[in-house]
Amino acid sequence: MTTPKLVVFAGSARKGSWNRKLAQVASSMARDAGAAVTPLDLADYPMPIMDEDAEAADGLPGNALKLKDLFKAHDGYIIACPEYNSSITPLLKNTIDWLSRPREGEAVLACFRGKVCGLLAASPGALGGLRGLVHVRAILGNIGVHLVPEQFALSAAHEAFGPDGSLADPKRAAMARAVVASVVRAASRLRED
Repeated sequence: MTTPKLVVFAGSARKGSWNRKLAQVASSMARDAGAAVTPLDLADYPMPIMDEDAEAADGLPGNALKLKDLFKAHDGYIIACPEYNSSITPLLKNTIDWLSRPREGEAVLACFRGKVCGLLAASPGALGGLRGLVHVRAILGNIGVHLVPEQFALSAAHEAFGPDGSLADPKRAAMARAVVASVVRAASRLRED
């Protein structure tokens, strides 16, 4: 199997985010499954709200350019997506919007087309962020990302992590691992093609 390169991150910048914890778990699982993992913290890449007038005047923000290079250098992503009002977070949507803007001479949607992605979510609520994943899946699918069919929503996230940061329930850990393994397999096959 070819070693796939994956970016793993959460769509939240909040320090105590359950989704950031879930992204850390997914990073470890992806390494165990044979992927080369680049953990990413979107808090390290602040960007203004996407605005085409600002883009026309100032070009792409420096952090958008850095993220574009990072995303293009990888085969896919695993994203832990918080749910805000049954939808995608503004941070994640803004990141996707900036990265979708082409640089001079760059292929359209170069950060997304042909990449593989797996979606996770964590929430203290009973649905675990599941409703927000519907919107994230639609957005990414419409810009050329191959989303694995498996996904994982972690309900009662405030009770789900052990002292070491791992998922305390083996059944839930296995469900998350299935998503991660699917991404690793799909990204590996794409590298071989």
